[in-house]
Amino acid sequence: MVRRFRRLAAMVVSGIAAPLLALTLAEPAVAAPKTPPAGVDITGHGLGQPLRLRAESHPDHVVAVIEQVNHRGLVRQSGGPKKAELGPKYTVVVLAGDVPKQTYDLYPKAVGGPRVYRPAKQPDDKVTASWYLGRVSMSETLRTAGVPLERTYEAVTGGVGGGERIIPEEALNPAEDLNEAFGDLQRLLLLNVAVMLVITVGLAGIALLIRRRTR
Repeated sequence: MVRRFRRLAAMVVSGIAAPLLALTLAEPAVAAPKTPPAGVDITGHGLGQPLRLRAESHPDHVVAVIEQVNHRGLVRQSGGPKKAELGPKYTVVVLAGDVPKQTYDLYPKAVGGPRVYRPAKQPDDKVTASWYLGRVSMSETLRTAGVPLERTYEAVTGGVGGGERIIPEEALNPAEDLNEAFGDLQRLLLLNVAVMLVITVGLAGIALLIRRRTR
């Protein structure tokens, strides 16, 4: 009786252990799904064909361009500039692998500073159309990524996608600035002297008038 019970228990244990062992051995073979590498496609003014940047070959540029369209870090506007004030447009499509996920219109030369527009129709969703104030580094980020833009005083330092505004050396002229400051000071002093003369003459006239009436 005891032998039969032991034999039955052994069969039950082996029947439970076998599937567990098979499942344990099979687990390492199941690979975790890989996250598709990010990428951006840029089209727009001056680009004969789309500028395709992928994380494998241009990681710094991809990160910098995506940072330009990250609306969570941008200031939203109730409305955008007038069409005549927008300047050249560049459309940026953010991809996960080869699948488009988001699209934005960038205006690095807009009057009053760069602008970002998020269209309502997105590749895989529909959102509220929105305007945002762009980053001051937008023009330089696009330029270093391959967009044909001229370098301006809004160029940045600190690597790709940096945020510090610099002024070209040719725009700095200490002697001219000093002469202009002295000129402004001289004009201010002359204006003050003229005002004092007018006040003095006016007071003298009032005093003379009062003196004549009191005689």
